[in-house]
Amino acid sequence: MTMNQMREWIISRPRRTKRLMLVTVDFFSLVFIIWAAFCYRFNQLFIPNFEQMLFMVAGPVIAIPVFVKMGLYRAVLRYLRERALWTIFIAVSISSLIWVSMVFLTLSYGASGIPRTIAVLYWVGGFCAVAGSRFAVKALLRGRSGRGADKTPVLIYGVGDAAVQLADALHNSPDRQVVGFISDDKGMAGMDIMGLRIYPEGNIDDLVANVGIKEVIIASTSAGPRRRRELVAKLGHHGLKIRLLPPLADLAAGRYLVSHIRDIDIDDLLGRSPVPADPELVREAVEGRTILVTGAAGSIGSAVCRAIAQANPRKLVLLEVNELGLYQIEREMRRHGFPVVPVLGTITDAAMLARIFRQHRIQTVYHCAAFKHVSLVEKNVLQGVHNNVFGTLALVQEAHAANVEKFVLISSDKAVRPSSVMGATKRWAELILRHYGRQLEEKAAGGVYSSVRFGNVIGSSGSVVPLFKEQIAAGGPVTLTDDEMTRYFMSVREAAELIIQASTLSSCGDILLLDMGEPVRIRDLARDMVMLAGLTVRDEQNPAGDIEIVTIGMRDGEKLHEELFYDPVGVTPTQHPKILRAKPQNRMSNQVPAMLEALRQALETGDEQVVRDVLFGELQKRRDQQPLTIEAKLQPETANLPRHS
Repeated sequence: MTMNQMREWIISRPRRTKRLMLVTVDFFSLVFIIWAAFCYRFNQLFIPNFEQMLFMVAGPVIAIPVFVKMGLYRAVLRYLRERALWTIFIAVSISSLIWVSMVFLTLSYGASGIPRTIAVLYWVGGFCAVAGSRFAVKALLRGRSGRGADKTPVLIYGVGDAAVQLADALHNSPDRQVVGFISDDKGMAGMDIMGLRIYPEGNIDDLVANVGIKEVIIASTSAGPRRRRELVAKLGHHGLKIRLLPPLADLAAGRYLVSHIRDIDIDDLLGRSPVPADPELVREAVEGRTILVTGAAGSIGSAVCRAIAQANPRKLVLLEVNELGLYQIEREMRRHGFPVVPVLGTITDAAMLARIFRQHRIQTVYHCAAFKHVSLVEKNVLQGVHNNVFGTLALVQEAHAANVEKFVLISSDKAVRPSSVMGATKRWAELILRHYGRQLEEKAAGGVYSSVRFGNVIGSSGSVVPLFKEQIAAGGPVTLTDDEMTRYFMSVREAAELIIQASTLSSCGDILLLDMGEPVRIRDLARDMVMLAGLTVRDEQNPAGDIEIVTIGMRDGEKLHEELFYDPVGVTPTQHPKILRAKPQNRMSNQVPAMLEALRQALETGDEQVVRDVLFGELQKRRDQQPLTIEAKLQPETANLPRHS
């Protein structure tokens, strides 16, 4: 019988049969150990008398019940851990002590009975036999998945609890072999954990060359987005697969197993850590309320709908101009069990909006509908102003007339000192919200109208990330508009949760901002995405690379760097640790009607240049304040606030 046949035969036996086989092996092994101890003690082939034979048999008879009690027959030998050696040591020690006690109590020790040295030999030999038999079976049963060339050599970055648990979980992995840990703590270098060496970070190149490392798993809580970007840059030219262990909070919550590792994504390399949602804030904003979401099928709108669906609304009204998109989001929302009302239409249709508010008694509005592509709106100024400015105006007026309790506008960092038509229309929309919010405050009507401003959303229709993925899939080149351009990024899910929480945290006329961490250089983002695709960047240092990154020049309306607020000094915290409140700027509020009338008249001319002049001219003429100088932004009093410019 070959080893493979023996292995398959053992594995196919019933569990009861396997236990009986193990008990039998233990019985005869312990008898043999005692007999061998006699042979060693007398230095000859020993033939026991009747009394000595009884005591030989008594050894395993005493030991096996102890082994049963200690759980030695419950273990699955294929997955036996080294820590089982301690349990075996205790079990053999207890059984040996009982056996020796019996020998002494019956006065059966001495040359004619059981010599005293036999007890020591039995204890040592018994431990070796019991432990050896179990780990030999483990090696036999796991022969095909044991260490071998078919396993992928893996390094774990980190030496904390999560890293150790991961190494333990991967110990019996059929396809991965952990060869060591990497630590940026120089004091840990050269030490061992679980028999695995801890290497300094500088040894990665040598390990790749000498050991053939194919994969690095990041299991360090201190490895933030910046550190991950550095690792990707360092490991990218080796063609290593980089994976990520989920956060410990997700492991503790049961959302993942410790062995559940995933591919590192571009989200993990952004200049910020995820912002957790406050369940109480979300529940307060949604539970039992009738909610309208405009632009419900868009990337932001659909994410807002999904966030709302988790908090038990009374009714959800979906307003969308895209028929297919509306059909799809309606189907998705109906699975949650609450009433869903799909409305096919546009926010510029005031009569339709009035019917929606009247028929459904809307309590909360999340206004996500807008034209967002900077380059497209730049080429379609009239349509952008009509939709983004006057569509918002129509929606706010009808909401105001229907006494809607909460209205949240989805704004953009491009609304701060706008250079594009899209950014300018978003700034006008913010001013409209502030104007009507101030009216509510003066009348003490109780409604809350506010805006939420954030940066780029990964995966949204206007994000650069899908464009880069498409270009990489096509073999390149990846196109940049400027080498030094930076942007803030956040995930779609975070954006949606922020919007929901804003309706609870805001007061009338507020603009709430997310602390989005550090801006990300777009060239670095492109390079990271190429490396995450398992490819290399083609440049002067690596002319044989796969994908070239090309700079094509800035487009009309683009800014080199985005900002989240006008005045850093006026930013204050809110109940949520990552959500900030911009300083109220009400000086333009009473001028909004006149500004809108001027813009309306310009729109009626049908002349894009006239509309553009009014769009930017009114903001320039009446805006809250002059742009801050770099020196003013870096004054000491702003040191404790996040820098976004």
